[in-house]
Order: sequence, then structure tokens, then C-alpha cells
Amino acid sequence: MKRLVLLLLVLLSATRAWAFDPFHKAGIDQRLGAQVPLDTVFRDETGQPITLRQAAGGKPMLLAPVMHRCPNLCGLTLAGVGEAVQIQKFVAGRDFALVAFGLDPREGPAEASASIKELREAFPALKAGVHGLTGMANDIAAVLTPLGYRYAWDEDLNQYAHIAAVAVITPEGRLSRWLYGITPDPLDVRLALTEAGQGKLGSWTDQLLLLCYHYDPQTGRYGTLIWVLLRIAGGTTVAIGLGWIGLALLRERRRAREAQR
Repeated sequence: MKRLVLLLLVLLSATRAWAFDPFHKAGIDQRLGAQVPLDTVFRDETGQPITLRQAAGGKPMLLAPVMHRCPNLCGLTLAGVGEAVQIQKFVAGRDFALVAFGLDPREGPAEASASIKELREAFPALKAGVHGLTGMANDIAAVLTPLGYRYAWDEDLNQYAHIAAVAVITPEGRLSRWLYGITPDPLDVRLALTEAGQGKLGSWTDQLLLLCYHYDPQTGRYGTLIWVLLRIAGGTTVAIGLGWIGLALLRERRRAREAQR
């Protein structure tokens, strides 16, 4: 009897664990073109009130959801974004804004200040146009939910489970692209900012590059349009080949039937 009760307790605890898996809940639903509230007030790394509109300053914005005192990937995510930004041609503050957007409402300006200070020390190109924001839970969700960004609290780890990614926002506050991964490709950052700039950012060569590359929402990366066309051509060739084989088989069957008559 005791063994049966113990087994039932184990099954019940396993059922509770299966019922809520924070890492399964975390993810990104592609909602390109979604509008985020630009005028919701947050606090920056100095403790001053600031909105996303003010942070962007009328420019495209790279918004990285992070935990400022995250013991795991968030520091690497910001470092990866900083490295990609420093390599590509556009300049933070002049051409775009970078926002380390705190998703943990328990954090405040002190935590944001520490992470931004570390980022600026590692990447001198990010002295301007970089902000570390924190805010209330409802205000944080009001920004991340429209973007399709899903995160969940993990009681065991005492932190939020979330995906390493950067949202590229237009000056009007619409989601242009998601760039996935800890370290975005510098070319992807450049192309995404060019698109988010809606013709107002970059030279004619940047606009020309957009004609040569295609954004894949599944991978959150840009691929050369040549490869996309080759895949389409390859798929078309296979379809045509299968069609000819099917017609040939039908003809052979008809001939066999006619011969039997």
C-alpha cells in the first residue's frame, strides 16, 4: 500500500511539472508589422523616466529583451549585439538606438546601470544611443506581447526563461524583423536596420543589398536571394520531372490495356 501511495505522489509531481514548463513557454511568434506602445514610461539606467519614443529619437531601434542581472545568457546576448553593432557600418546614436529592455520587473535602474556600464566599457562605439530600461510587469508585457515575445517565470532557477533575440523596430514603433541568437550576424544587423529605416537610412548600396538578400522568418536571418531562387528552381525541376514520370507511367498502362484487347 505504501509503495502505491509513493507511486501516486511521484506521478502527481510529474504531472505538475509537465503542466508548466517555462522553457517550453518561452519563444517568439512572428508578428511582423506589430505596433508597440512607444509612449509607455519606463526608467533608464540613470533612474530618469523615459519612453521608447524618446529612446529611439525618431530612428530605428534594436530592442533586446534581457534580464540585467541574468547569471546566464543575457550578458552574452548584449555582448553579442554590441560586437555585431560595432562591426557593421551604422552608428548607435546617429543612425539608430540600442535598448537593453529589462523583462524582470524586480530590477531597477541600479541593475540596468551595471549592465550598460559593462557594455559601454567593452564596446567604445556604444557610448551614445544606448539605453537600459526597466519597468513594471504590465508595462513590460505591453511591449513584448505585441512583438510575439513569450517568456515565463521559472521557480527552480528563480529567473525568467526567455529566448536570445533582438527586435528591430521602425521609427513609428512597428516590428520590422527579429534577429535570433546570442550573436547576430553584422550583415543581418545592417540589412535589418536598412529595412527598418524605410529608405531613410543607408546609401543606395545598402538599398541594393536588400535586393540581393531575403529575410527568413524561420531562422531570423538573411540569405542570398540567389540561393532562394535556386531552391525554387530545384523544387520546380523536381515537380516537372515527377510530372513527366507520372505521364509516362499512365501512357505505359494505356498501351498495356490496349494490347490486352
